[in-house]
Amino acid sequence: MDSPGAHRAGQWEAVGMATLIIVGAQWGDEGKGKVTDVLAERADVIVRYQGGNNAGHTVVVGERTYKLHLIPSGIFYPGKACLIGNGVVIDPSVLVSELDYLHGFGVNTDALRISYGAHLIMPYHIRLDQVEEARKGANKIGTTLRGIGPAYMDKFARVGLRVADLIDEDGFSDKLRRILDEKNNLLVKAYGAEPLDYASIRDAYLGYAERLRPLVADTSLLIHQALAAGKNILFEGAQGTLLDIDFGTYPFVTSSHPIAGGACVGAGIGPTAIDRVLGVVKAYTSRVGEGPFPTELRDATGDWIRERGGEFGTTTGRPRRIGWLDAAIVRFSARVSGLTGLAVTKLDTLAGLPRVKMCVGYRRGGVISPEFPPTLDMLRECEPIYEEFAGWDSDLGRVRTYEDLPRNIRRYLDRLEQVVGVPVTMVSLGQERRQTIIREDPFAPIA
Repeated sequence: MDSPGAHRAGQWEAVGMATLIIVGAQWGDEGKGKVTDVLAERADVIVRYQGGNNAGHTVVVGERTYKLHLIPSGIFYPGKACLIGNGVVIDPSVLVSELDYLHGFGVNTDALRISYGAHLIMPYHIRLDQVEEARKGANKIGTTLRGIGPAYMDKFARVGLRVADLIDEDGFSDKLRRILDEKNNLLVKAYGAEPLDYASIRDAYLGYAERLRPLVADTSLLIHQALAAGKNILFEGAQGTLLDIDFGTYPFVTSSHPIAGGACVGAGIGPTAIDRVLGVVKAYTSRVGEGPFPTELRDATGDWIRERGGEFGTTTGRPRRIGWLDAAIVRFSARVSGLTGLAVTKLDTLAGLPRVKMCVGYRRGGVISPEFPPTLDMLRECEPIYEEFAGWDSDLGRVRTYEDLPRNIRRYLDRLEQVVGVPVTMVSLGQERRQTIIREDPFAPIA
């Protein structure tokens, strides 16, 4: 395992307590796992605030690659408190499997805590997700079929089961029986599907409860205690801005709030306690699922970027759709999340292309605008306006300072800063921790 911080000695100095939210500034899959892992070195507490196991974070530590779905990426630093907040929906079978996966590599998970208020994904949620997507046919959303949407539906219908219910054996059994009767009625009569068995679900989930009970805590209280003690706190989001239930490309979105405001609700912290928001941006654009994608490349260049960048879903293995960097999307993300900095990843993936493009706005009905449109129908009508840049061939693996970056990369990043109106404060040039340039300490409070 890498020695944390060894490759960045001297870049960071103690500046006091600060809070930082990390958000995906595109459609997700921007490299938030690596960014969170690197910045967790300076954090005392790392909090996952929304989403479920429909998200996947890939973290490379030394020569080993880890894939996480629920546990915060900071788990690889011993002694760091890692919290799963109330805004997350948890499939206990996945969480237990992930704990076993990490234990198999000798990773200590004693510092993990799970909110009493986090909702549970149940087998009927997964089944309903599957049959509903099948029913929609060509109009499907393109979900991961992990039961995320149905779990959030039950949460807001006030019929969901929570972690607090799971660790109460008698109460859980009674609530499960009542809810499962209703869900089976829906599955059988509305979808013609087979009913689910109460006893097998109850027994399995009570088994998970025994594993998870020691980890359950009032995570909001733990966050506030850390604030009072002057600790650095890192909030880790899943998915990306354009998958936000309110501000994404609805209905092709997730069922929660990946934007920065979601951290406050999903972790139990007030907005006045947040210092900085870092938007993670891939040097190109990708997305999984259906919906319009103005800069999508359906050609050999897109295929080349997909293969070179390993653009296949961490959770599903599905090939991701690939397009040029859309700076209008990042500009929109800066607006709705209040970004104070950008972390740009995957610049190494584009190395070797003679020319690269950046979308800086759209043409729609003869009107040119730098702004991302507010509706899906408007987005479908948008033609991207591109600026073209000379590519870069350099081996970036040994670059350690921003000034040492190839001039063409710096021109590309300078233009991104101009369009978005937010500085690039972090650059990732590969999967390894040491392949990271930090221009400004993201934990330094803004004066």
